[in-house]
Amino acid sequence: MTRFVIMLPPRADEDLLKMELIIGKTVTLDEGNRYFFGGRLEAVPIPGWGYDYFILKSLGPMAGTLMAVDPDIPKVERFITLGGDPELRRYNSRLPMVIYVPKGVEVRYRIWRGDRKVEVASER
Repeated sequence: MTRFVIMLPPRADEDLLKMELIIGKTVTLDEGNRYFFGGRLEAVPIPGWGYDYFILKSLGPMAGTLMAVDPDIPKVERFITLGGDPELRRYNSRLPMVIYVPKGVEVRYRIWRGDRKVEVASER
């Protein structure tokens, strides 16, 4: 296993931010098909500390679409991620985000920002 530690910088209005964890592996494939890996990121509570670390026990098999591609087109390096819904986590600059993944798996992340303005739903 490899451990990744993400320390986020303090920001104003952290309650408007989310961090998306993007976990995957770079693989040489065709450009025409869509691929994803099986697997599930689990939150494991640290007893007595009140926060979690995250673990991906195994990177499952890769699956994808089966569209025919020209065999003469060269294959390219692509970052293939875990399938399923995005892993959105609370932005928290006070605690590190600790993630354990199998060797050879990469961890990337993206910061999402919400708007302070809130819309009101109307009754119908």
